[in-house]
Amino acid sequence: MSNKKISALTGATTPLAGTEVLPIVQSSATVNVSVANLTAGRAISASSVTASTGNFIVGTSGKGIDFSITPGTGTSELLADYEEGTWTPVAAFGGASVGLTYASRSASYTLIGNRVLFTLYVSVSNKGSSTGQFQLSGLPFTSKSSVEDFTFTIMVGGTNGIALPLLTTQFCAFLPGGSTTIVLYTSGSSTPVQSITNTECGTAFDMRISGSYPI
Repeated sequence: MSNKKISALTGATTPLAGTEVLPIVQSSATVNVSVANLTAGRAISASSVTASTGNFIVGTSGKGIDFSITPGTGTSELLADYEEGTWTPVAAFGGASVGLTYASRSASYTLIGNRVLFTLYVSVSNKGSSTGQFQLSGLPFTSKSSVEDFTFTIMVGGTNGIALPLLTTQFCAFLPGGSTTIVLYTSGSSTPVQSITNTECGTAFDMRISGSYPI
């Protein structure tokens, strides 16, 4: 075949499959290399990169987007995890749920780095016969283990069928280190902190909660 200018060649079908072979000179010898091998294992430097039809895929666990070039004094500037999903909240009194039935329940979460943001909705049609402290378990990730316990502020979107001792009382939540179970309690300016138990919950009740915690 006679030599042709590159401009005279038929255009390749794109996107390339990666198996196409090109000739190159390596160590004074002409060898062939596939398109896929041209950048395999090599760092790519560019002013900007655009994924027009696909995603940027992290190929190794623990790797991600490194922001160390930006100002900061934190212990890590690597965004190595992101995830969205759903989970199933489980209501219990004193760790048990004898006879407890649900009208509806749903929950979702977003994991960004080492922080979990979550929302949940639980509607109990019958609280059953179990007694004791009211708990919600089933969080998608275990909270950070530490000698400390983690108290975090929750936003209660609305509740029905749960009695608060005073109008000035508000809901709070407690999540121990190394746990997936939320303990709910009440706190107020004129009342001591006290756990919510089966006594404060009516036969049927519901609640909407959102919050976050470290892992």
